[in-house]
Amino acid sequence: MSEEAGKEGASNSLLDQLAEEIQEGFSKNQRIMSFSQFIDAVQEHPQRHARSAIQYLRDSILHYGVTQRKDHLGEHMHYHVFDAPFDEGRDKMFGQESTQRRVFQLLDSFARAGRVDKLILLHGPNGSAKSTFVKTLMRGLEAYSQTEEGAIYCFNWIFPSERLASAKGTIGFGESAVTRKQLATFADLDESQIDVKLVDPLKDHPLLLIPVEQRAKLLQKLVDDSGAEDFVLSEHLLRGDLSHSNKTVFDALLTAYHGDLQSVYKHIQVERFYFSRRYRRGAVSVEPQMRVDAGVRQLTMDKRLQSLPPVLQSVSLFEVAGDLADANRGIIEYDDMFKRHPDLNKYLLIASERAAISLDHLILYLDMVMIATGNETYLDAFKQTADYASFKGRIELVRVPYLLDYNIEKQIYDDQLTRVDVGKFVAPLTTYVVSLWAVLTRLKRPVAERFDGVLKEVIDELTPLEKADLYALGKVPDDLPPEDARELKANLAQLKEEGTRTTAYEGRYGASPREMKMIMLNAAQNDSFPCLSPLAIFKELETLIKDPSVFPFLQMQADGDYFDHAAHLKTVKGRYLDLLDEHMQEAMGLVDEQQYERLFTRYIDHVSQSIKGEQVYNDLTGQYEEPDEDFMQELEEQMDLDGDDDRQNLMSTIAAAFIDNPGEKIDYRRVFPKLFAALKRSFFDERRRQIRQTQQHILRYFNDEAESLSSQELDAVKRTIKTLTEQFGYNEESIREALAFLLSTRYKGGGQD
Repeated sequence: MSEEAGKEGASNSLLDQLAEEIQEGFSKNQRIMSFSQFIDAVQEHPQRHARSAIQYLRDSILHYGVTQRKDHLGEHMHYHVFDAPFDEGRDKMFGQESTQRRVFQLLDSFARAGRVDKLILLHGPNGSAKSTFVKTLMRGLEAYSQTEEGAIYCFNWIFPSERLASAKGTIGFGESAVTRKQLATFADLDESQIDVKLVDPLKDHPLLLIPVEQRAKLLQKLVDDSGAEDFVLSEHLLRGDLSHSNKTVFDALLTAYHGDLQSVYKHIQVERFYFSRRYRRGAVSVEPQMRVDAGVRQLTMDKRLQSLPPVLQSVSLFEVAGDLADANRGIIEYDDMFKRHPDLNKYLLIASERAAISLDHLILYLDMVMIATGNETYLDAFKQTADYASFKGRIELVRVPYLLDYNIEKQIYDDQLTRVDVGKFVAPLTTYVVSLWAVLTRLKRPVAERFDGVLKEVIDELTPLEKADLYALGKVPDDLPPEDARELKANLAQLKEEGTRTTAYEGRYGASPREMKMIMLNAAQNDSFPCLSPLAIFKELETLIKDPSVFPFLQMQADGDYFDHAAHLKTVKGRYLDLLDEHMQEAMGLVDEQQYERLFTRYIDHVSQSIKGEQVYNDLTGQYEEPDEDFMQELEEQMDLDGDDDRQNLMSTIAAAFIDNPGEKIDYRRVFPKLFAALKRSFFDERRRQIRQTQQHILRYFNDEAESLSSQELDAVKRTIKTLTEQFGYNEESIREALAFLLSTRYKGGGQD
């Protein structure tokens, strides 16, 4: 066998294998079936095959699972469809659990009511993920329709060639040896045996082919027999009807066959379809262009359909086209709805309430979920128009604000950097400083008057950074007394809710993720920096702030520390220095995270026994001894505590922690974060000179001056670099850049800022 023949044989083998797999998949998925086979499928799974569009969308969300999460801000429902598990997490949505919950509640309410009578309008500032929210729903719908549970069907009309037609020729077919009884359905005919195939652009549900009176009884019985007590048959399937063209064909055939319904059903080919945004099949986004969303043309004027039987050539068939036709049975999104001409939206008043619109020759009945997105500025303007009063009762407003948790915001930029090659090494903490600054620009000064007692004063004094830490970590300010700290943590959810009560809600203004992504990409192009690093980000932000005309949020009047974006940049630089300092110190081996806990635990033991007037057991001597007053006072000086009152407060806080967490070991680091931080600061204050020297040694090592270091100093340098690289993710260039910045600011002249 020649080489060419061998290659051709291998190619044919691959094609044969591919063809076999496609054929098996086609048969397994029941892509084509007769109407009687479809009814059998309905009988087996009535909840699967008797769903309306709203029920189908709700089930597609539930298909991916739901998790109830609890954190310092309360309980949240997270719907995993927004994690894009069907696409390995690509273009997933981050955060927005409150929006997820609200939209699902609306969908579930519509499904239980059996009808959709409102349009869901997602509104928020530019770049707050409104469109991403809808696109993720559509992508989930696409993937769900590929599963067995998500099988969904429409139907076509099949008219066979004359040699296979009815022997009686009652609807215009010629004579044939094949009788109606011999051929039970035309659904499985080869294309060569078909003269005309009418495809329905609206994708009518096959169950609508059953006359309405019989349909309602049949479906209700099937659902009752299945034991699905929580399944509500939709009004569309209980009382709806076929589209104009389908109804015309159905009635004409039923008349021609003298009421023989089985003969009509012979012409039905039930076909499984799959949702597709690309091909606008059940998932359509309407841009704010100047055009209508549906139109109609006369189908029987089409020369391609001259082979229709005479009984159908004598009637007028109309084909519906446009966005609404393409989206039927699924979901339609009106992107930036208020940018469209208002007249183009008026039909939505009827469409959203009655699921129908009037066209030139017919009324188009719809089975779909309508979602729109809108910018806050355009929505505010629309609320001032006369039309808003009509729309208000037909729209459900769902707010989509900017994120206020910098840890979740950080995931957006981390995800972008995994998908976009910026051409440079990305230094640690880069996306952290981007997300922290973005969130700080969005925070509002809390209205302290809405809180009572000492909480009012505490909240009034919150800085933007402290508020950001509260939202992201549940971390209270370090200088708060224990009782005030507990009170603040107990009211965190109320504090966040307070910021949502006006149209100028928290999360409406500030830097958008789109703008921050641009900042990152610009920083990556700055040749002055060897890496994409926090320092490169700071440089871009400094440039941005100098020109307030670029973005509206930069033009906002500062409210004390809030909306002062230059001050926010200084704050973020300070936080970066804190974290960078920690990385360097830990890499030098100066930190034993357990030593603070051991020291603090020993201190609490001494304080507890001192208050009770009892002795302390010494592990080293094995003897009971009096509490060490010098030891307690030394640590209290480091933690800025003062005498017996503070000792009593500490023990009261520990007692409260035991009550709140019965049977659990108390995590002192979590209960007393500011005291641990004070111990850590004290430890490093004693070693500041050593830290500065080691950092200088590292820079000398990078500058090819290693010979000037002693062997002990060189070993310490190499250990530090290895830890920074392996544990914290730096490379040599980013270490050099970060150390130079740290030494020139925090350790300049041997001191600390």
